[in-house]
Amino acid sequence: MSGHHQHGEQAATEMFEPAAWDERYAGQERFWSGEPNPQLVAAAGELIPGTALDVGCGEGGDVVWLAEQGWRVTGADFSAEGLARAARHAEQAGVADRVDWWQVDARTFAADDRSYDLVTSHYLHAPDGGMVDVTRRLAGAVAPGGLLLVVGHAPSHEFTHLSESHRKAMFLAAELLPGLPDGFEPVVVEQRTRTLKRDTGPVEAEDSVLLARRTER
Repeated sequence: MSGHHQHGEQAATEMFEPAAWDERYAGQERFWSGEPNPQLVAAAGELIPGTALDVGCGEGGDVVWLAEQGWRVTGADFSAEGLARAARHAEQAGVADRVDWWQVDARTFAADDRSYDLVTSHYLHAPDGGMVDVTRRLAGAVAPGGLLLVVGHAPSHEFTHLSESHRKAMFLAAELLPGLPDGFEPVVVEQRTRTLKRDTGPVEAEDSVLLARRTER
């Protein structure tokens, strides 16, 4: 491995850590679009609002949307800068009274006595196949009868420009199934095509979507 490649991989690996995201969020006014992720809208748009937890919430686009639909939402992220920015967006949207914030790393996250009707995570990618363990941790926060929604980037030729560590962190929905504890029933396990906006024009990529219900009471 060349020295240049080693340096590139080290920088890429650092993007899985809070400090890099703090720096990224501090660097520009808005990093993400602020629009809710389409798989969340598809899964939760017809649900009766209850309590929700969004892990890896970033700037809070999904948190704000859920709160606007009537949910009581906890936005969780390991980046303090991201959470501060998300809180400002919730204030601007007039939903701050329905939102709580929680600084936590999904890789060490433990629900303890917290439980939610909907637990969701979008485009959170843990290195080295770590999303199976993250899925297991997220499932521990789902209340009986509640739903778990985990969405991520499926491996695709559209991402060949990314580092090896980033590509290896991508997953197919079925690869997360071992992370579901007993008492969970898969509802959706599939890849769905999504249009990405690029400087060169729209491109097609695939989302890996795992939606599961906790059936045990």
